Amino acid sequence: MTLDVLICTCGRDGIERVAQMKLPQTDGVAYIVSWQLTDDEFDADVPQALARHDLKVYKMNGRGLSRNRNNAISHSTADICLIADDDLDYTDDQLAAVMTTFEQNEHLDVAAFRFSGSGKVYPAHEFDLAQMPKGYYVSSVEIAFRRQSVSELRFNEWFGLGAPVLHSGEESVFVYQALCHGLKCRYFPITITHHGATTTGVRSLTPGVLMAQGAYLSIVHRATALMRIFLFAWRSWRLGRVKLFPAVRHLVKGYIYGKRYFNTDGSIKCQPPR
Repeated sequence: MTLDVLICTCGRDGIERVAQMKLPQTDGVAYIVSWQLTDDEFDADVPQALARHDLKVYKMNGRGLSRNRNNAISHSTADICLIADDDLDYTDDQLAAVMTTFEQNEHLDVAAFRFSGSGKVYPAHEFDLAQMPKGYYVSSVEIAFRRQSVSELRFNEWFGLGAPVLHSGEESVFVYQALCHGLKCRYFPITITHHGATTTGVRSLTPGVLMAQGAYLSIVHRATALMRIFLFAWRSWRLGRVKLFPAVRHLVKGYIYGKRYFNTDGSIKCQPPR
């Protein structure tokens, strides 16, 4: 079994962060770096530290983290793909654990693991992602999948950092689409990487993030989305994270956007404006 670690980065600073990552040379493991650059930056050189036989860098124009991830997937040839960012560290044992999980679960299509260093609290038990416990959410860098299983799936490029309107939620929509396509998706309480930077693990609730939450709810909980929107806004307000009425306004705008442009499985109904 082979594994491709799909690392997304952007700009000159991003590729320097990749050069600082701990990426062990491990049998069966390769690293695919998708490097987003502007037209002015496109002639930038790849750092010498990345001139390795097990690592390839692919430049691309444009914006959007989901688009970057899809570019990395398109260049993968391994049995298993593992989503990664440019500020993570890996060990041989962690990468081996990803491959072993799929070897021991032959019907598994998509796996969610956990990472250390973020302060994120994880369930201690394994479970099906179709029945997530309350309070649990999937982060992109926890996701691995069989490449052939998701041959018809990609990250929705209208969600995520750098998207025109919806600035988060790409990982949740990806998992939801996988479930809608009948793929077997499970969480495993196995740590597969470390985030070296200090972070709270809590995303700031900007207008773009709130709109993404509203759009996601419109896809996954169509009948109860508006009730969930008001509950989410109220809870976030009680925690001091948002002002109540502006939050409701952005969430509802995202809900309307989601209903207009996305199907019930998270796929695109009609092309949103940029």
